[in-house]
Amino acid sequence: MKVNQAAALSPPLLAQALELGERVARLRVSRRMKQFEAALRAGISRNTAYRLEHGDPGVAMGQILRYIDAIAPGCNLKHLLNESDPALISQQLRERTQRVRSMTAAELKELDF
Repeated sequence: MKVNQAAALSPPLLAQALELGERVARLRVSRRMKQFEAALRAGISRNTAYRLEHGDPGVAMGQILRYIDAIAPGCNLKHLLNESDPALISQQLRERTQRVRSMTAAELKELDF
């Protein structure tokens, strides 16, 4: 009998599964790797990779670990959760230095009260 893992988990555990999926997806994007390429390297289907990145708690732990290793060889869960991978650090720096456009005269006038 199949068990719906999402229905069986408490909301805090579901939130943790979503966070893990988001961090794995962020690692993949920071390494500039396409999802299908990472799935192929890990030996999983693209659908499984999609489910993993969207926090599906039904994905097996071995598949998660293989996917992480396919994206960043040598990276483990500790590095992923601490975001200490060099690619993640450089992505954070790029995001931090993005400039914000200045407001137009119409936008400034709208804020003036």
